[in-house]
Amino acid sequence: MNDVTTILDQVPIQYDLASHIILLGVVQGFFLALVIFLRAKRDSAIIFFGWSLLVQCLVFLDIYLCYTGLMKYTMHLNDSTEFLVLLIAPTLYFFLFALLQRKPISLKKHWPHFMLPFLYAISQINFYTSPIEVKINAYLGAYHQDLGFLEVPGTFDYSYHYIKDQFRWLVLFSFAFYLILSFSLLMKSRKQGWTTPKNIKVDKYLFSRNTVIFFLVILLTIFVIFLNFDDDGGDHIIGIIQTITIFITSYFVLSESRFFEKSWIADKYETLSGTSVQFRTLENFMDDSLYYAQQDISLKKVSEQLGTNGNAISRLVNSETGTNFNDYINQKRIALAQSRLLEPEFKQLTVEAIGESVGFKSKSAFYNAFKKHTGQSPSAYMKQNKG
Repeated sequence: MNDVTTILDQVPIQYDLASHIILLGVVQGFFLALVIFLRAKRDSAIIFFGWSLLVQCLVFLDIYLCYTGLMKYTMHLNDSTEFLVLLIAPTLYFFLFALLQRKPISLKKHWPHFMLPFLYAISQINFYTSPIEVKINAYLGAYHQDLGFLEVPGTFDYSYHYIKDQFRWLVLFSFAFYLILSFSLLMKSRKQGWTTPKNIKVDKYLFSRNTVIFFLVILLTIFVIFLNFDDDGGDHIIGIIQTITIFITSYFVLSESRFFEKSWIADKYETLSGTSVQFRTLENFMDDSLYYAQQDISLKKVSEQLGTNGNAISRLVNSETGTNFNDYINQKRIALAQSRLLEPEFKQLTVEAIGESVGFKSKSAFYNAFKKHTGQSPSAYMKQNKG
């Protein structure tokens, strides 16, 4: 024990600009994750973003402790967050998947995505339960090799190192794999046609694109650091990039806050009572019944179908999509029209007839809505996609 105390006393405590920046990112990340967990709905895509932030903050808190030397006070936790690193990319991907595809994430269906971090954690059980000397030596080998090492019982089993030595490449593989999956999601959403309501500064596609760019930046950064640093010597650089990303994300979140709207105090919706109807319920009703394709659809009729009131539905649509009820309906109609314009079973119909089949009462209304939401006329859309 004296040897342990002696060598830990020699570990220097260092604070510099890099450590302060990493700490700022960790604190801000925890705060942002807390806000998301308190404010977001349980079945919302943003919840997965909150989990990703939480995982990242735990990892970079570990990096902060190691970089500053404070880890010597909690040495039993050294390298305890390694398996969490392998969860960063999957949780970000789940966020994008739920955001762009509007499909629920369940452990029963998506369990393979958790296998890599789970198996890695299992492979390191021997290290997690190892004597304190082993964990101290692992820390010293990464940050303070000049201090020497402690003696470990000769019977200790180091077989976990076969996997631990490949940890860097597992991280690179994880980020590269989910970068490809996320890019595929982004391209699929772009082909489907993405429109931005005028009152939304940062839409889902833009935020998703920025997340994919973050994937790429982190992947390249990790690769460069792995080539130029041994062990964990360059982790603080990744921590600095993470801090910058968290503050940029915080800016986007604040920029969309109703706090900055002139009428937020007197918002007409403030006096309305809450509704038990969820946006997913509205979405499922619309998509399953194609109710939006009816020409006589109205806010009142939809609310009656769902057993609530028109104001509640209007508020729900506005809060979830940033647009009004009519635009919400027209977006769905145009998406259906895009499909029917290209499907062989509707080729006998004229463009005007297809517009009527999705709910538009006139040719001009269909053309105007189509151009508003896609940026081109129905004829140009058909020519581009059929050609």
